[in-house]
Amino acid sequence: MSIEKVRAYFRPLGREQDILEFPVSSATVELAAQAVGVIPARIAKTLSFLVDGACILVVTAGDAKIDNSKFKAFFHTKAKMLTPEQVSQLTGHTVGGVCPFANPPGVKTYLDISLRRFQSIFPAAGSSNSAIELTCPELEEYSGSLEWIDICKGWQEES
Repeated sequence: MSIEKVRAYFRPLGREQDILEFPVSSATVELAAQAVGVIPARIAKTLSFLVDGACILVVTAGDAKIDNSKFKAFFHTKAKMLTPEQVSQLTGHTVGGVCPFANPPGVKTYLDISLRRFQSIFPAAGSSNSAIELTCPELEEYSGSLEWIDICKGWQEES
């Protein structure tokens, strides 16, 4: 079970007890926001893409959407999301519980700047009814993120 991998990952960091488990689904941004009791934007959704034959994860704010032109400019390829089968195979997590923790070697994680406007955010913790509250610096550290990127739209007023 994926949540058990995430628990084991957080155990040596002293954060295992901070994983929240809900009696209801948190598999979508809206459901997670209801379960946690926050606005949807504070849910850190983890999106999985295929880039150069490998899995990459992009963690964005719940109200952000991938901007295809920004994605292509950064990754030099079109945004191609993984199928549910590929997600499970390449990350060890199922859709609805995908998170930037306890992933297999070779899975690269990026954090979108849409998250930085919040004091804390809530990424999933390996199951479709879990989350953990983290600050952006904690998310950066615990996810092993390669860098902060700007590839989303819809989360701020366009100027």
